[in-house]
Amino acid sequence: MSGPAAGTAVAATTTDVVCLGESMVTFLPSQPGRLADVPSFGRGIGGAESNVACALAAAGHRAAWVGRVGADGFGDHLVETIASYGVDTSAVRRDPVRPTGIYFRTATDRGTDTHEVAYYRAGSAASAMSLANVPYEELFAGRVLHLSGITAALSGDCLALLRELTAARPGRPLVSFDVNHRPHLWRGGDADASVLLELARRSDLVFVGEDEAEEAWGIVGAEAIRAAVPEPAVLVVKRGSAGATVFASGLRPGPRSSIAGGADDAGARSSSAGGADDAGARSSSAGGAENAGARSSSAGGAENAGAEAESPDTVTHVPALHVDVVAAVGAGDAFAAGFLSATLRGLPVRDRARHGHLMAAAVLTVPGDLTEPPARDHADRLVALDDDAWGRLRLGPGWTAADRASEEVRTP
Repeated sequence: MSGPAAGTAVAATTTDVVCLGESMVTFLPSQPGRLADVPSFGRGIGGAESNVACALAAAGHRAAWVGRVGADGFGDHLVETIASYGVDTSAVRRDPVRPTGIYFRTATDRGTDTHEVAYYRAGSAASAMSLANVPYEELFAGRVLHLSGITAALSGDCLALLRELTAARPGRPLVSFDVNHRPHLWRGGDADASVLLELARRSDLVFVGEDEAEEAWGIVGAEAIRAAVPEPAVLVVKRGSAGATVFASGLRPGPRSSIAGGADDAGARSSSAGGADDAGARSSSAGGAENAGARSSSAGGAENAGAEAESPDTVTHVPALHVDVVAAVGAGDAFAAGFLSATLRGLPVRDRARHGHLMAAAVLTVPGDLTEPPARDHADRLVALDDDAWGRLRLGPGWTAADRASEEVRTP
């Protein structure tokens, strides 16, 4: 596989976000309990990157999912279901030999000792993704390329693919990377820790949970995580019920190179927008979604050739919401989708994180990994609440259908 010619820009994009990764058919339990005791399962779909694509498309963005599925009924179901959300699946490839992955899970929170997941994905069609069989131009056709650490764990070929996609080159779109540490997927040793850290440091926008950073890297606390991952323009540290801390590096305003091909800020923000801002306006010629702070080319991503010198991080802490949780699955993917959606819209950092929390709350209040997000005007009204009102907000099942934001504000 070879990338775009050096020094040339990728063709004008018509896609906002391209997501690459494995999606599987998931079987959801009909009742709580051990897998051994659950009498029946309902069929759904699951996959970190396809979840993000579906959520973004449902929120009105142009999203594409690139993956590999088997030439089987489960593959048909995956592609048809993901496409039904409005996601472009035209670049999905079929493997004539390897099957589509499937998995079964219990209804409990992934972070608890009682949670069980039974994966049947070894040797799956997606694990055969490689530099030779993934449509490179399709991956570089969007304003943002969203990846996750799960793909790196599937096979050596998948890891080589992610290393290629995160390599520094002119014309690379903004690379969004969700660490998504899944210890059971890795093949032993400490490869997972070093690989995930390497890929994170080569990306532009990184999502990592405080708990997974401690598990994978032995690093405790948001500031220590930032010290270990200094290169990305934006680092989002998810802290569970404590909320999220966003580190946004900035440079003094300067024009971006026309071959940067990444996300841009769409101009300076008014202070009335609320929240921490992005440390510098971008030239309107930059185009694309926002990088939220340019980086040096040594960091491995979209380059701000006109920047003069780095300025310190803007650090923004955004509290989580009070949510009546139905099922604690899919929230991390939904948060990433909400944050990316607000980034594409050029919103301030605080508002991006709040949109992430709202998208996560939508998924937490339904049984599966996917749901319809709140209407944009509804979400915008909630995001615009002052800090006290945001702190009093409590969301339960059905909240996304509420007509007025004020109906959702009640003391927990």
